[in-house]
Amino acid sequence: MRILLTNDDGYRARGLEVLETIARTLSDDITVVAPMEEQSGKSRSLTLTEPLRLRRFGEQRYAVTGTPTDAVMIALAEIMKDAPPDLILSGVNRGANLGEDVSYSGTVAAAMEGAHAGIRSIALSQRYPDQGMGDRVDFAAAEGWGERVLRPLLDAPLAPRSLVNINFPPIAADAVKGVKVVSQGLRDYGRLKLDRRTDPRGYDYYWLALGRMPHTPTAETDLEAIEQGYITVTPLHLDLTHRESLDMLNAAYK
Repeated sequence: MRILLTNDDGYRARGLEVLETIARTLSDDITVVAPMEEQSGKSRSLTLTEPLRLRRFGEQRYAVTGTPTDAVMIALAEIMKDAPPDLILSGVNRGANLGEDVSYSGTVAAAMEGAHAGIRSIALSQRYPDQGMGDRVDFAAAEGWGERVLRPLLDAPLAPRSLVNINFPPIAADAVKGVKVVSQGLRDYGRLKLDRRTDPRGYDYYWLALGRMPHTPTAETDLEAIEQGYITVTPLHLDLTHRESLDMLNAAYK
């Protein structure tokens, strides 16, 4: 089995090392194509107004000066064009991708690009308990459970143009309660915070800060299950059509 690894935290990210360790329990044929620098929150953005550059770091190891979507595109159209991957793994992200996070996540976007190409694609993310942890994020749950969570997905009859989003709770591997297959949750909008500062010349600038906020997730969602100590597995698909509204909107135009 040929596996492509990518992420949105960048080529040198600790989570990518964790992902490679997990992937090598599944196959020896591993290719890494990741963004050169961190691209968190870039979603499915493409680099269209400047050239992309590709740097080789070793046998089947590359970095791209672009987004996660760029990285997957270059992997499929150039690096692996004669031998495409059977599986794309994206992550392990430093931080969770739960609920509406999937709309912003570069980690999930890379898996979406793989699904769009018809390749089995899985996003993996490790939640952490406190803000501002930087390189101190503990990937223990992902390291301990990664292979066990992935193996059942290798042969599962996934729907065309679909992908799987996995999130690991911020606890020790032996404290994980198990795996739950759940739907995507949705937080109430309102966790955005703007950290306004002033530069030495007297001009204001801002940091976006997505803070934690109280929420009451719907039963059996990723938001609820991860709080309970479970690894969450959520199937996603690329078709954003709200089919229940088709008849209503058709009627509105008559």
